[in-house]
Amino acid sequence: MEILLRQDFEGLGSAGDTVKVKDGYARNYLIPKGIGYMANEANKRKYENDIKQQTWRLARDKKKAEELAKTLVNISCTITVNVGEEDKMFGSVTAQNIADTLAAQGFTVDKRKILLEEPIKSLGIYSVPLKLHNEVDATVKVWVVKE
Repeated sequence: MEILLRQDFEGLGSAGDTVKVKDGYARNYLIPKGIGYMANEANKRKYENDIKQQTWRLARDKKKAEELAKTLVNISCTITVNVGEEDKMFGSVTAQNIADTLAAQGFTVDKRKILLEEPIKSLGIYSVPLKLHNEVDATVKVWVVKE
């Protein structure tokens, strides 16, 4: 049976290749797992349409990320924290806190895209890098001030 691969699969080939495999392997593993389609004209057109939609979606997401990065350059978020004696912070500022502060300002950024190596544990001004898309990076100034 000939199969059109939807994704790269080690030992068989790369996405878009038509490979010949045993019938049972195709029916019981490759097709149910979504790794490939039966190689016929309708499925080839379907695969080409999927590729067009995927490239369009990636371009749209990249454009949105670039626009967001341009606006975030001028944004700074201020996070107020409780402090004790000698300005010692209670707790720390995490990526979730930064994401919530940005959301309050009207910018939706997923906390997983905020690249904090470790939580912020002292008062000050920090430049926090963001990975908005595979090809788009940005930085946000975070002001950690006492309440």
